[in-house]
Amino acid sequence: MGNKMSARILIIEDEPILAYALEELLTDEGFEVVGVAGRIGKALQLIEECPCDAAILDANLAGVSASSAAVALSARGIPYMILSGYSPDQQDMAFAKALRVQKPCPPDKIIAALRSLLPVAEVSPPV
Repeated sequence: MGNKMSARILIIEDEPILAYALEELLTDEGFEVVGVAGRIGKALQLIEECPCDAAILDANLAGVSASSAAVALSARGIPYMILSGYSPDQQDMAFAKALRVQKPCPPDKIIAALRSLLPVAEVSPPV
């Protein structure tokens, strides 16, 4: 293992094929995927238990708005992006300040959006 810290990413996505593809993409790009959740209960549990640097959040998990996950991430100061097939005006107000990426989306755009959320420095100074 190198001494470069990988950004730890949480994936919250209810389509298993897409979640798997995201996990593969992020791993290939040098990120560490700390957890994958397809339901809101599991998502909230992972946000609580898995330290992460950023999250990719589907706006809708199996018919349930992921707004409570957005609130939980925000409360912890964890940046996140919304990856959704819904247009912004169809999404919950909890996502108003989030970086949004419309599905379907090319992988390089997802990576660029994710990198834009993370601090430029590889290791952030302690706060």
